[in-house]
Amino acid sequence: MGAKSCMVLSVVMNLDASPIRQPPGMSSCFPANDRAEPFSSPASVIVSVLSALVLLASFGAIVWFSAALPKVQRFEDPVRALDLMVSRTMEAQDGLREAPAWQQWVTEWSSGGSDAERAQAIQWYRELVEETDDPLSRLRLAILQGESDRAQDALAAAAAWRTRAEIQPLYADLIEAAYGAAVLDRVHEGELQAGLAELLPAGWFYNALAARLALRAGDQALLATVEQQRAERGERIQTWSGNVMLVELTCLMVGSVMLSGIVRLRRQRIDIMRLHRPGVPPPWPGGIGTAVLLRGGALGAVLTVAFLSFAPAEHVSLRALAIPVANLPLLGLAYMYLLKPAGLTFREGFGLFISRADFGRLAGIVLAAVAAGLWGEWVMGQAAETFNLTNHWTEWFDPDLVWGPPSVLAFSLLEYVVLAPIFEELAFRGLLYAILRRRLGFLPSALLSAGIFALAHGYGLIGFVSVLWSGLLWAWLYERTGSLIPGMIAHATNNLLVCLAVMALLR
Repeated sequence: MGAKSCMVLSVVMNLDASPIRQPPGMSSCFPANDRAEPFSSPASVIVSVLSALVLLASFGAIVWFSAALPKVQRFEDPVRALDLMVSRTMEAQDGLREAPAWQQWVTEWSSGGSDAERAQAIQWYRELVEETDDPLSRLRLAILQGESDRAQDALAAAAAWRTRAEIQPLYADLIEAAYGAAVLDRVHEGELQAGLAELLPAGWFYNALAARLALRAGDQALLATVEQQRAERGERIQTWSGNVMLVELTCLMVGSVMLSGIVRLRRQRIDIMRLHRPGVPPPWPGGIGTAVLLRGGALGAVLTVAFLSFAPAEHVSLRALAIPVANLPLLGLAYMYLLKPAGLTFREGFGLFISRADFGRLAGIVLAAVAAGLWGEWVMGQAAETFNLTNHWTEWFDPDLVWGPPSVLAFSLLEYVVLAPIFEELAFRGLLYAILRRRLGFLPSALLSAGIFALAHGYGLIGFVSVLWSGLLWAWLYERTGSLIPGMIAHATNNLLVCLAVMALLR
């Protein structure tokens, strides 16, 4: 991270005020002899260097936190969270068997087979057991193994439990009766079912083990009842998940048509996507822009730490304000030193206005970008499956979306679908990417800005690549349209689809 960040800072700090080739119809509004004046004094240079160090420390902390701290320790109750996530995933698999053929095919095509999901769930439970040593998590892991044709692993675990005083003998009795070779009579089965009902709450793990015990003992009445419960729970999840999948599939199909049209016509009409001028490169000096980025970013990092340290964790409405609070210094400095001297407002400088006549083109451009994002996610999914890479469950499990009350859910959606797209596009595309474009071509500027954008999210490898791809797409939108609005809408749509998918499965 350090080498990459230093390279980025080296590039942006050497974006001097020398003129560059501007697109037709665009010229700098800064007098040549005033371009470096606001931040040219020795004291200002020292402030810029200190700001750069603060930003490097901030990114270093994010990367360290992501790499060094075990992911399950980031949750107050990881046992409850993983139980819910794996239970719902397994119930969705059960419901998929009764779903329409198109839904089964799309799920298989987009997400892979159920065997891969079960193997992933087993891996996550092994990690949780290592971190927490929770007895119920050990039992759930054994149930997963038994239901995934790994009965020998489950039975070996049960045998080991009998040597540990802190684990109830009932745990081993349940696993050995369900997945062992010994005959299970109805009397013993009744005792085990009663113990199981006290031990596990209703859900996939309870139903799976109860059904297995009933099957082994020939208890057809109880087996039918449990299977009906499993079918109802699976059908309910598949109904919601199917609706979200239908929305995504519609966006993918319509957007793919729009994307192919843009690709086909781009040689005939080079400005087919242009919605606003000047766009990028911006009409302000790179040196001043770099100083604004460093100072505004450092102030934002300090304010974020202070705000989140003092804002009560239970007040989601206050935590949602962290995004605008963190970006206000940067946007204020940008207006004072970049936009205002150029005679521009935020609306004019970032293309935050689309004429009514361009609404149709705007919709087509956004759908094309959303489709490109979904195709990219599919390719990444296929590559991850090929190389046996996984996206850790903690990176997309959001407690506020999953079990927060309606008020908390509303503020979380406001944060993800409105505030984050607006302020992140202003900062990462409107300023960082645009200033890099004063000296570099599209691809290196887009890669550098998207790389910093992805690092700031603190995800693992797959999450990093996913955010990087999104950042590249939204930089391309700004490059081609000259407006941040298409990127903001595409960003919001992407976040909304992710939120809906999480809520459909887990809420």
